[in-house]
Amino acid sequence: MSRASANQITAGHIGRAHGLDGSFYVTQPIARLLQSGVSLTVAGHTAKIVRRAGTEQRPIVRLEGTENRDQAQALRGQALLLELQDAPRLAGDEYWAHELVGCTVLDGERVIGVVERLVGLPSCEVLEVLRGDGRELLVPMVHDAIREVDTLAGRITLDMRFLGES
Repeated sequence: MSRASANQITAGHIGRAHGLDGSFYVTQPIARLLQSGVSLTVAGHTAKIVRRAGTEQRPIVRLEGTENRDQAQALRGQALLLELQDAPRLAGDEYWAHELVGCTVLDGERVIGVVERLVGLPSCEVLEVLRGDGRELLVPMVHDAIREVDTLAGRITLDMRFLGES
């Protein structure tokens, strides 16, 4: 299975085939990265999106060179990788998941843990933080919970009182 390099973002993964023309569902999609004409790398090969249908939550995509159901099915599970330089610019308070993973999480000067991953839930995205004692802390990506994000310094400051802890 393909993994994103430091210069790539995972736009989703190839799911089950849809129809006979080589189209497939995208699992774990970042819909804004899956637009017609965008070039993605799959299993070491680069191809453009030639069809985009479905919904934001369940996009259907067909890649250049994937012409039938069997070819789409053979790629199932592969990551759809986009070069960072081709990604759209984000607003000032938005971050790509890879920018947050590995950041140290603090409450004031107290170290809480390290971000393991970003999880998309129906209501909001949540930081999964591994505490120093091995326990997990889920932090909603909302202004009341997060005071500051400094990806350059690798630091995220929380308000643990908002999360019910002091």
